[in-house]
Amino acid sequence: MSFKVLLRSVVFLAILFAVLYAGIHNTKEIEFSFPLLFQKDIRQSAALIYFCIFAIGVLGGTVLTAGGGGRRGGSKDK
Repeated sequence: MSFKVLLRSVVFLAILFAVLYAGIHNTKEIEFSFPLLFQKDIRQSAALIYFCIFAIGVLGGTVLTAGGGGRRGGSKDK
C-alpha cells in the first residue's frame, strides 16, 4: 500500500469522525432548506442531514476523481 493511499484513508476517516461526532451531539430536529431542489423545508435530525451532506460530497468527489479510462503515458502506436 502506498503512503498516498494510506494518507487519503486517514484523512477520510478523520472527516467521517468529525461528521459523526457532530451528529451525535446535535440530535435535535432542524429545518434544512435548499430552494433549488426542494419546494418545502426538510425537517429531520441534524445527524441525518450532516450524514447526507457528507455522503453527497463523497459521491461527488468519487465521480470527479474517477478516471475516464483513457491511456496514460503508453507507447505510441505507429
